[in-house]
Amino acid sequence: MLLGIIGAMEIEVARLKEAMEDTRIVTKASMEFFEGTLNGCRVVVVQAGIGKVNAACCTQVMIDTFGVDCVINTGIAGSLKAEINIGDIVLATDAVEHDMDVAVFGYGPGHIPGMNELSFRADESLRNIAKEACLKVNPEIEVFEGRVVTGDQFISGKEKKNWLTETFDGYCTEMEGAAIAHAAHLNKIPFLIVRAISDKADDSATMDYPTFEAQAAKHCVRLIMEMAARLG
Repeated sequence: MLLGIIGAMEIEVARLKEAMEDTRIVTKASMEFFEGTLNGCRVVVVQAGIGKVNAACCTQVMIDTFGVDCVINTGIAGSLKAEINIGDIVLATDAVEHDMDVAVFGYGPGHIPGMNELSFRADESLRNIAKEACLKVNPEIEVFEGRVVTGDQFISGKEKKNWLTETFDGYCTEMEGAAIAHAAHLNKIPFLIVRAISDKADDSATMDYPTFEAQAAKHCVRLIMEMAARLG
């Protein structure tokens, strides 16, 4: 098993890199891919950068260069549901690109022309492993399973938040997951998106995000390290 782990920001992958053994660094597309062992599992860990283009490019390079068996996208997100609180974890059932809009040609919100699917389905077995791992290492928080909605936007207003919830039944919103899911889907590679909640994606988001991003990222790191142990 060779596990690919992608985070958008350094805070999301720094601890994983520190915990790796037998590490070598490969630079591709201006990104540093750390290849080695994490808790007994062969892994490639990379900071992709923020946004869908960085995320998709990173995923394709990871697949082509290293031949990973599956991809996990770890990071933080804004909650779209009242019951999902800051610090909680969302495991993706599927992912949608919410800012895809070609309604003028008769497509519904998020539907990509030429694709049969509105959303990209995450791997159920990876999600089950992640859920068990999270319950073990993060017993103080709740774990939710649902749709991740992705766009090149930081959501910080109730009107847009309500639209995402009503249109897509999204559980959380962020800026990379569906792009990684899209690339994995095209390559027929199993994937999972793991998101810890840093804010409520509403008028308080710009205040909550810098306060809670480190706390949320720690929950993801614990989960990923436990997943690596189980998959290894």
